[in-house]
Amino acid sequence: MTRGEKGWALVTGASSGIGEAFARRLAFEGYDLIIVARRVELLERLASELCRSCGVAVEVEPADLSVESDIARVAQRIAEVGPLAVLVNNAGFSTAEKFMEADLQSQLRMIYVHNLATIWLTHAALRGMISHGRGSIINVSSVAGLIPAPYNAAYDATKAFLVLFSEGLHQELRGTGVRVQALCPGYTHTGFHASIGVERKIPEPFWLTPEEVVDASLSALERGAVVCVPGKKQHLFVSLMLALPRPLRYRLIRLVER
Repeated sequence: MTRGEKGWALVTGASSGIGEAFARRLAFEGYDLIIVARRVELLERLASELCRSCGVAVEVEPADLSVESDIARVAQRIAEVGPLAVLVNNAGFSTAEKFMEADLQSQLRMIYVHNLATIWLTHAALRGMISHGRGSIINVSSVAGLIPAPYNAAYDATKAFLVLFSEGLHQELRGTGVRVQALCPGYTHTGFHASIGVERKIPEPFWLTPEEVVDASLSALERGAVVCVPGKKQHLFVSLMLALPRPLRYRLIRLVER
């Protein structure tokens, strides 16, 4: 029997950053949690804290979502727990290098984590959500999925896939009570950008905290927004860039990337 007030939520990539912020917020709001990531020690520490502070059930599900057997195990857990209230497909990583110089296996793992796992887990969750007449799916994409840049071609493509997948799914699910969102954050203080050497180049006003990203996402979900770009500056930047002809957009992006 669930102890939370709102049912079960599953968050992938929950050991840090935006995924951890989602887990904390959903636990605070009364959801029982299944938290998924590779780093079991961090998951167990988070689970213990949230059980104690929020009084909800938190299950730890260690998994590497670049491995099919691990994806299948998480999908099976979704089937076992019954209708999910919320699914947050957040797990991801980047490499920030020229495609031809990147390790091919790392690029293929990225497709598994960002796309295959999202499709598989979403499919596993949808039947229960539809039969229950409610549920929310948040697919964490990126501004890079809207405005691709050099040195991250595969990453940008996987994130663009999440936007289009979410938009198409939203249209299919009209009238079912199930909501879908593509969350497209820009620069966020998670350690993600520091790990690929980007953080030092971007002025502080263009950064958000993971908590700000989650706040924007959940507010947009309540409004029915399918694509959410958190932050006023970030949203304005994306809108202006998308309004430009592609050749001019490419030139501006190359200037930013120098």
